[in-house]
Amino acid sequence: MTTGIAPLQLYNTLTRRKQAFEPIDPANVRMYVCGPTVYDFAHIGNARPVIVFDLLFRLLRHVYGAEHVTYVRNITDVDDKINARALRDYPDLPLNEAIRRVTEKTETQFRNDVRALGTLEPTVQPRATDNIAEMQALIAALLKRGHAYQAGGEVLFRTRSMPDYGHLSGRNLENNLAGARIAVDAHKEDPADFVLWKLSADHEPGWDSPWGRGRPGWHIECSAMSERYLGTTFDIHGGGLDLIFPHHENEIAQSRCAHGTPVMAQVWMHNGFLQVEGQKMSKSLGNFVTIRDLLESGAMGGHAWPGEVLRLAMLMTHYREPIDFSVARLEEAEAKLRDWQRAARDADPAPDTAPDAAVVEALFDDLNFHRASVAIDALVRSANRGGPGARENLAATLGFLGFSPDSLLTTDDTWEEPPHIAAAIAARLAALESRNFPEADRIRADLAEQGIALMDYKDEEGRRQTKWEIKR
Repeated sequence: MTTGIAPLQLYNTLTRRKQAFEPIDPANVRMYVCGPTVYDFAHIGNARPVIVFDLLFRLLRHVYGAEHVTYVRNITDVDDKINARALRDYPDLPLNEAIRRVTEKTETQFRNDVRALGTLEPTVQPRATDNIAEMQALIAALLKRGHAYQAGGEVLFRTRSMPDYGHLSGRNLENNLAGARIAVDAHKEDPADFVLWKLSADHEPGWDSPWGRGRPGWHIECSAMSERYLGTTFDIHGGGLDLIFPHHENEIAQSRCAHGTPVMAQVWMHNGFLQVEGQKMSKSLGNFVTIRDLLESGAMGGHAWPGEVLRLAMLMTHYREPIDFSVARLEEAEAKLRDWQRAARDADPAPDTAPDAAVVEALFDDLNFHRASVAIDALVRSANRGGPGARENLAATLGFLGFSPDSLLTTDDTWEEPPHIAAAIAARLAALESRNFPEADRIRADLAEQGIALMDYKDEEGRRQTKWEIKR
């Protein structure tokens, strides 16, 4: 367990404040993040929580040890959207076979896409259809405790049975408008009641249950899978801001009421919304972009973007803030990452080389990646000045953050100092030594006109030295 700096601070949506993270069991730190519904390729909005919580996963592994952190990200492979896509794409196949084709194809694509973003594999990636028995057991517990009821061919959660329903989102039952993202049906006791189990028609996928052949509601899936792999109460639950209500609110209701626990997860974390070039992403606006589009087809900027560039472009905005994803942001991220990698070129850190302490300390402040990148820039300057161990430290730090130390570099990034630049730098240093500052300034300005930027520093003996780079 790595210590020595201030405790890890995380913003908790449940308490609406940043607080010190204290795991229930430091030997088994547990995190659940809502994964994709696999009916279509993942879009760049889906990439944001994948990247954000991968960063947190890496940080937790660094602090508590890789063997002491369990990260679960589910796959939703039973959903009405999947049924509709299967009927559209494979109209000549039996529905179950068509559904299998859709979910297998899109799940494989999702895994490949997020791997290209530099993410680690979660500890467990359960599929909803492999956890039907767990869902049914949870529904049975809710019925037994009086928190659910059967009506209109469905099993529904009784929201009035939970006095503090709505605490996560700040919505109480009286303020929930009927019809506002809530299906209003005559058989419901309350408009806010939601489906736990619904009957399936003969042509729809379904499983036998005590309440008839049917399929689960969306919310019960995550409650069941998180309980199976993490227990009835665990440390961190994450997802996008759009999931706070109704999905996460209803997860909490199901899990707490089924087990009589005061919380489902100790900390609830949510990443902000994403826009594309200043507009909400939508197919109608023609700016709906998938991860695959960016990685392969040049959907933004006319060329394919490396996954690590997409990763950095996401992290450059704090995870809780809204992000405007643009070509300019991608270009900025690519230039910055190339500069980092150039400074780490040819480094060969030992496997146990620790990431830079200043970077880790910045991330301890609710994943403050901006502060972390400032620390990386300082490390880059040290590496460029030839600071002892700086290049190896930088390479280890980039690897810790999910970046390769050289993936963007080409032969064009390996410079040999042209003779005229070497001569100009030597002449300028001689001018500075003789206190001929106008001449030194003239040489600097002349090189600047050629696109060459100079950086002065002192070597280990305190002597003035000069590095150069091509200005961007």
